[in-house]
Amino acid sequence: MTDTKPLLDNGDLTAQKASEADSPSSSIIIDSNTLSTNVPNENSDFTVPEMGPENAASKVTCRVCQEMIDVIGKREQHVVKCNRCNEATPIRSAPAGKKYVRCLCHCLLICKSTSQRIACPRINCKRVINLAPSPVTPPIPQVPGMCRVTCVHCQDTFLFNMLQNALARCPHCRKVSSVGPEFAKAKAIFFLILSVILFIIGGGVVFFTYSNAKAHSGYFIIHIGILILTLLALWKCVYYCRIKVSSIDGPV
Repeated sequence: MTDTKPLLDNGDLTAQKASEADSPSSSIIIDSNTLSTNVPNENSDFTVPEMGPENAASKVTCRVCQEMIDVIGKREQHVVKCNRCNEATPIRSAPAGKKYVRCLCHCLLICKSTSQRIACPRINCKRVINLAPSPVTPPIPQVPGMCRVTCVHCQDTFLFNMLQNALARCPHCRKVSSVGPEFAKAKAIFFLILSVILFIIGGGVVFFTYSNAKAHSGYFIIHIGILILTLLALWKCVYYCRIKVSSIDGPV
């Protein structure tokens, strides 16, 4: 079948060719005044079951007005005309390398399967139909430990790698939280143990060097340094005990 050959040989059914000025790819247009079909998804191709022994019903449903159309004696045609709405309904799949397209004005077109733009020939429409596929967002690559997290502060969702072993900073509100309670609990226990160890070490140093500290002021610097480290460790323990915890939604 060429681009200029009608889909039907019936004298009451004609085919027109789409305007090549508006479309880079030529297409066959079936005017609704002669033929008309309805497509469930407008501006997209669709498949029509072949009329054969396994699908030998004598009537088909109009894709536009849902009227029953008699197809007896018309099963060799690709489309049939509805007597109620004068639109066409396909009863066979489009020829090889072709596809059906439905304009918003219900004009049925058949164009090359590789066409990206076609123009409706109806005088009161002249709509250019863009058939280019919508861009597909590439999937996020699988990263070990990556999961979706809901921020406890702003309730927005962001991605976080659980293998980083660090606090999470929300990219939306810029606030810090712990992802899951386990991390904060482990850090709190670690700094609690560290503060106890530093306290014991500091107490031992003070006990054994107190008599010499009066003569050597450098011992006081050591005592103050150990005390500061102990207080810092204790503060970090309290910080992790009080930090808010963001919930894990699941892996990516």
